[in-house]
Amino acid sequence: QAHYPDSSDRWEAARRRLAFDELLMFQLVVLSRKHAWQQEDVGIPLDIQRASLESTLGALPFKLTRAQTSVIDEILDDLKSSKPMSRLLQGDVGSGKTVVAMIALLVAVINGYQGALMVPTEILAEQHFMTIARLLPGARIETQSDELVTVEIESYPKPVTIGLLVGSLSRKSKREMHALIADGRVDIAIGTHALIQGDVKIPR
Repeated sequence: QAHYPDSSDRWEAARRRLAFDELLMFQLVVLSRKHAWQQEDVGIPLDIQRASLESTLGALPFKLTRAQTSVIDEILDDLKSSKPMSRLLQGDVGSGKTVVAMIALLVAVINGYQGALMVPTEILAEQHFMTIARLLPGARIETQSDELVTVEIESYPKPVTIGLLVGSLSRKSKREMHALIADGRVDIAIGTHALIQGDVKIPR
């Protein structure tokens, strides 16, 4: 009926059935892969230090919505598990996805690890870099360069350093940023696909 329909209604029914088959197969493959990596791979369980996170959330210039609070709780549950997390966070522009990502990144930093936030364009990378630096409740912000900011947060064990890595940086700036990330001196690296180039090493 899809190729030689008896009527337009039969063609529409056939189209819907083929679309259903395609979607069902896609979902089964996704579930199969998820099951496989949750059984075989091991994630790093992170200690969720609620007091530090609550002080960060309390210092935000706005109150989190119920949806943001709910999804942060779900992500924190995933991060303290030894199963790897794979999650899609969906929301309109301006719905607060960056704050949710920032909290997840801070959990990694508090545990002595590094975090990376990759976005599709340089403009977005610069916006996220400035937004996260502004949202962190630092007693003191030290701007070391246009691409490097360190924030001292009262309840955190050490200052949080944020670096920006995009393709348009000069060779010298890129080399310096690569070295800082590789040495573990950048806690949160924000950038474009430049973050996943072969010469970028994020040891923790």
